[in-house]
Amino acid sequence: MPALPRLELSRNAVDFVDDAYLEQLLRPPAPDAERIRDIVDKSLSKQALSLEETAELLRADDPKLVKDIFAAARQLKRELYGIRIVLFAPLYIGNDCVNDCKYCAFRRSNAEAVRRTLGSTELREQVVALENKGHKRLILVFGEHPAYDATFIADCVRNVYNTKVGRGEIRRVNINAAPMDVESYKIVKDAGIGTYQIFMETYHHETYGRMHPRNTRKGNYLYRLDGLDRAMQAGCDDVGIGALFGLYDWRFEVLGLVRHALHLQERFNVGPHTISFPRLRPACGIVPENETWQVTDNDFKRLVAILRLAVPYTGLILTAREPAELRREVMEFGVSQIDAGSRIEIGGYTETADAQVMEREQFSLGDIRSLDEVMHELVQDGYIPSFCTACYRLGRTGEHFMEFAIPGFIKRYCTPNALTTLMEYLVDYASPETRAAGERQVQSEIDKLPDDERKQKLIERLEQIKTSDKRDLYF
Repeated sequence: MPALPRLELSRNAVDFVDDAYLEQLLRPPAPDAERIRDIVDKSLSKQALSLEETAELLRADDPKLVKDIFAAARQLKRELYGIRIVLFAPLYIGNDCVNDCKYCAFRRSNAEAVRRTLGSTELREQVVALENKGHKRLILVFGEHPAYDATFIADCVRNVYNTKVGRGEIRRVNINAAPMDVESYKIVKDAGIGTYQIFMETYHHETYGRMHPRNTRKGNYLYRLDGLDRAMQAGCDDVGIGALFGLYDWRFEVLGLVRHALHLQERFNVGPHTISFPRLRPACGIVPENETWQVTDNDFKRLVAILRLAVPYTGLILTAREPAELRREVMEFGVSQIDAGSRIEIGGYTETADAQVMEREQFSLGDIRSLDEVMHELVQDGYIPSFCTACYRLGRTGEHFMEFAIPGFIKRYCTPNALTTLMEYLVDYASPETRAAGERQVQSEIDKLPDDERKQKLIERLEQIKTSDKRDLYF
């Protein structure tokens, strides 16, 4: 392994995670019911919770209090996000990697992994396959490798945006890739990316060091922790954080995520756009090191509900790592985005049909249903599946997004825009069964809107989508 390059930190970079303090916050005693009610009431008033208040929710193990937390998370989700669920798909570009993370099938020492990087033609083929299913939003995923530098990532983003088939197009490209220096983030931003996502994996220093050998780039805890500060300094004002649950105590990781969100809010006046909370999954060539920290389904539901209460205005992403039935249940507790019809093998959208090929995956998926199957279930359950990207293209991002979102103005735009993108899907890509169920859901939502000029314009736009080639009609 060659010597590591110099790793550039942001101005005034600081390790803001105090393990001892977070551990102290999680110690008994359990809070009483009145204290939990006070914290829940604060969250329901749309105020972010402090680290200490979040810890009290995490210490509330009494089943009655947990039930109250679930109910509050459901209520807050409905008040802030309505019944919309945003959909996207992951697209893995390359799995070469210089790191040797103990939980990941892409680790450099895994001889069973099939290494591959999509060429430009292969990338376009994947995008065409996704567009033909109805996708409008992608997240591109890269291993950490010198070949996947800022220029390469930016070229991939432009390639995706320039690939269109029929009425299909990708309107938002997010990125999950390695931390960069400020100048590199600027190159990627100029390609028109949406959110830049970096998972800390675990915020616990000792566990981080054990999982990520120090002779790799990822072995530098502070460089990774500081990664999104550098992105923000480069002008990437939509960033996403995440932890891999199952490496350490799930309650500690929730506090780590909240501490990270608070840090970004304090330093840049805007927190993360999204938080992800994947659980550890089986992977080819990987033997779990320690099963002590496995997260039960009930605790998984708790962590989602507590995150929703702690960071009301941050999007929560639930991935297809989880099985379909659990995803269906957890969505009630505050999830705002899910992936659907996902394939995580390199080239998986054109080459692997319905079978998972473990040697080509970073981890195994729990939900491999098609996009249409997921869409049908969502509308049957009363949700509005949304592919909307209007805010990002109109500059409502970062701090500007919060200016709109916190007073509730976004709801005036989000429901109409969600309905127009849903209608696009129903007309252009849906099965007959999904189209019928979806159109019933659209009409039900229209009936709930006040009779004003905006409602009439929405009806006109929905009719245009049904009867013409006009698309992307957003407010």
